[in-house]
Amino acid sequence: MIKRVASARLKDLYSMFKVVAVTGPRQSGKTTLVKFVFPDKPYVTLENPDNRQFSVDDPRGFLSQFPEGAILDEIQRNPLLFSYLQEIVDNNPSSGQFILTGSDNFLLNEQITQSLAGRVGYLNLFTFSLKEIKEYNLSYTENDFILNGFYPPVYDQNIAVQEWIPGYIRTYIERDVRQLKNVSDLLIFEKFMRLLAGRTGQELNYTSLSVEVGVDVKTIQSWLSILVSSYIVYLLPPFYKNYNKTIVKRPKLYFYDTAIACSLLGIQKTEHLTSHPLRGALFECLIVSEIIKQQYNTGNNESLYYWRDKTGREIDLIMDKTSSFIPIEIISGKTIHNEFFKNLRYWLKLTGEKQGKVIYAGDSDQKRSEGIDIISWENLNDFFY
Repeated sequence: MIKRVASARLKDLYSMFKVVAVTGPRQSGKTTLVKFVFPDKPYVTLENPDNRQFSVDDPRGFLSQFPEGAILDEIQRNPLLFSYLQEIVDNNPSSGQFILTGSDNFLLNEQITQSLAGRVGYLNLFTFSLKEIKEYNLSYTENDFILNGFYPPVYDQNIAVQEWIPGYIRTYIERDVRQLKNVSDLLIFEKFMRLLAGRTGQELNYTSLSVEVGVDVKTIQSWLSILVSSYIVYLLPPFYKNYNKTIVKRPKLYFYDTAIACSLLGIQKTEHLTSHPLRGALFECLIVSEIIKQQYNTGNNESLYYWRDKTGREIDLIMDKTSSFIPIEIISGKTIHNEFFKNLRYWLKLTGEKQGKVIYAGDSDQKRSEGIDIISWENLNDFFY
């Protein structure tokens, strides 16, 4: 098993809280991680119909099997358990009793908010990071990672991504979407997802999307909320500080894993990706996703934004460091040239900040005297970890 960076964070949360909730997309390795970190904890999954029925019929009896706590997998399958867990943890002063896992952020957090508020430490576990996947010693280019993504089964089970991802998408649609929302026409929802893939790295315009899909804006917002809560897509908010009164205020859309976006776009080979008009957006998606993973894996609470004004100037990513805002440009080109720095220089002059960063698809790092660091995508781990 590849050692996950989030293991240290999980142990820290376990030492501080009576309950730890591990959420994240399906097949991201949540069960594998908690079993590895807590090998002596009893494990039970509510995906098993017998376990689930027992927990529904007799929740106190079900939980009484685990006087020292347990790993309860896919616990959102029986939301009633949360209230009984509250009673147990409140009557036991020891920390780290139960580890809860669930693939659906919305259902899990809704129940925890009602029953276990203040008693739970959260860990969001995403797919493999670049740092973790290096243990496979793959001679992959950035295009290979964009195409193959980072879902563990693609690597652990050596399944071709062209076979695994479409099945993942179909299973996700048939199961989670129908479980959360009454989607009567799955073909329309699949069209919606394909259109979202075509908007990777772009501002999200709900009205335009509703016209193309053929449903109203409220339906678009409802469907999008499912994809966000299930860790399929991520909405990057615009930078809130208004420097020149002309900033854009719509969020930008990214997929947490580029393999899903590629599959929805019909990209099957790296040769297709090389000349694809969305290659730059997909590379940007790859980098943004890596930075988000780093935030969650280490418990870092720095907020992320993007900035664009109405004249077209844009900063792909702004990291809130509390004492300063670090602008980051993400460039899919491999050769450094002056165009990389134009928007950074403008933003630094506008805000008075002193440093910025460029992450690009080349293979060498540079430090410029004007306070701008150039970072190769291959060295992203050294920069963030």
